[in-house]
Amino acid sequence: MAEVEVEVVGIRIELPANQPILILKALDRPRYLPIWIGSQEAAAITMAKRMLVAPRPLTHQLVIDALGLYGARITGVAVTGREDQTFLAEIRMDDGHTLSARPSDAALLALTADASVFVDEAVLADDGIDAPEPDEDAVAQFREFLDHVSAEDFESEDADESEAGGEADGEADEGAEDDEHPHGDTDGDDAR
Repeated sequence: MAEVEVEVVGIRIELPANQPILILKALDRPRYLPIWIGSQEAAAITMAKRMLVAPRPLTHQLVIDALGLYGARITGVAVTGREDQTFLAEIRMDDGHTLSARPSDAALLALTADASVFVDEAVLADDGIDAPEPDEDAVAQFREFLDHVSAEDFESEDADESEAGGEADGEADEGAEDDEHPHGDTDGDDAR
């Protein structure tokens, strides 16, 4: 069974259901594997990605500590297959033993133990999605645009005329600068 090494990109939220998705990305190509997971698992993975440590050991750290007491260390994890809508994973130890696991738990343990993550080639082919690599020039141009754009750049001429509402010589309403512009927050951990 051929496997592809992947990185844990992070958690995204599928809208409108607010369902967390674990995103794995192949290291050798622009192919992603999205796996729907639970909210608690998503929160723990996000903490691990940000290298945040709880004041007391959480379950995944406890597992790593317990394995260490018995001389075992996690060397890698793998998403090995899918049955119906459920992805299967395993945790691999340096003593040759493996444990069956949910992909979310396996990814969390790999992040915490600094272990490699793999996906079976067939799973990545069947359930993965292609995403083109970002064009670095386009990204730089967009960032430059964002650095210099203001809300006034998006006002239409019709809006300007209706806001003026008969004001003489184009003087703006003093409170116009304080108008709120609602924005959806879609940064960081959103859906694919």
